[in-house]
Amino acid sequence: MSELTIYGDQASGNCLKVKWTADHLGIPYRWTHVDVVRRETRTPEFLKINPAGQVPVAVFPDGGILAQSNAIILHLAEINDSDLIPEAAFERARVYEWLFWEQYSHETAIAVRRFQKTFLKRSDSEIDPTLLDRGHAALARMEFQLSATPFIAGRA
Repeated sequence: MSELTIYGDQASGNCLKVKWTADHLGIPYRWTHVDVVRRETRTPEFLKINPAGQVPVAVFPDGGILAQSNAIILHLAEINDSDLIPEAAFERARVYEWLFWEQYSHETAIAVRRFQKTFLKRSDSEIDPTLLDRGHAALARMEFQLSATPFIAGRA
């Protein structure tokens, strides 16, 4: 294998952030579409790549396999000496803090509701009503941070 391969579904924000990070960093890759709604992450072939049955997954030219969107984007930034990862330990920890928060507070509300409504075509009455309130709270937290700093993890 001579280039990075990213397995993902463009319906997934987690997959798109890996794609966009690779694009931003100018990293050549091959995108391999895996349809989550059609359960293509559950095929025996895919489960050999990621036994957790989730996208995104990155397969590196050396054969290394890495799952979980934030782990992938951090690794891409680190191996490409990107300024996306601050050198100072505390500033770097702030980036990690927001990445962990995003997966716990943003993704579990906003992304889940968006996926159910947009791709599974569920009506509002079929979707957990607490997702909307949790999504508004997550967005309010982000707005509060951005009113204090020019970037979500702090200064430039």
